Amino acid sequence: MSDFLLIHGSSHGAWCWHRVIPALAALGHAARAIDLPSHGRDHTPADQVTLDGYASAICAALDRPTLVVGHSMAGYPITAAAEHDPTHIAALVYVCAYAPVSGLSLADMRRAAPRQPLLPAIRVDATRTTLIFDPAQTNALFYHDCDPQAQTLAALCLTPEPIRPQETALTLTARSQSLPRHYIRCTDDRAIPPEYQAAMAQGFAPGHHSTLPASHSPFFACPDALAARLHAIAQTLPNP
Repeated sequence: MSDFLLIHGSSHGAWCWHRVIPALAALGHAARAIDLPSHGRDHTPADQVTLDGYASAICAALDRPTLVVGHSMAGYPITAAAEHDPTHIAALVYVCAYAPVSGLSLADMRRAAPRQPLLPAIRVDATRTTLIFDPAQTNALFYHDCDPQAQTLAALCLTPEPIRPQETALTLTARSQSLPRHYIRCTDDRAIPPEYQAAMAQGFAPGHHSTLPASHSPFFACPDALAARLHAIAQTLPNP
């Protein structure tokens, strides 16, 4: 059995993993998810949210060897957590996520992508503190292969996304880069171009990147397949 900590992406919360947690439990694992600051049920004011704050929240949730899984934007927070304190991180798993490049922010990486499918849907507030995604476009961008129940849940639960963490560059060291790292690419992703995910996955060890035929939301579209992939990754790690 392995322990998993599941970290959501932009505007989401722990709620988005509600299908994956029991799927992992059925495979013999312990899995849980947390809300990052200013997401889900966490009410930290958006203007107080930082990338360091994300990292601290992740580290505070760890007390044993754990596979830390980050979706989308959460590639930055899980890497920042490993840079902060890798003691309890058994592996980092990036699910159609930004795999940080040293010295670049997430926003830098998004702008460097070969295509910008999210740009037409981004709405920035007047103070430039948060962004939201146009509700009329979210299903097409994030959930086109997901059932109506999942789409309705997302419509009810998505929250404004703090901008400052995404504009914060991250410096990478051996603290994060020497950990086992795995990348799961979603080949039907309409938010982060699959070819860009493939480019980011090139920096991972041979055999440490794989694909799922899913949208940007495999936790809704194919939770059992995602859990099976996470299970396979756990099987490659030594027993804690």
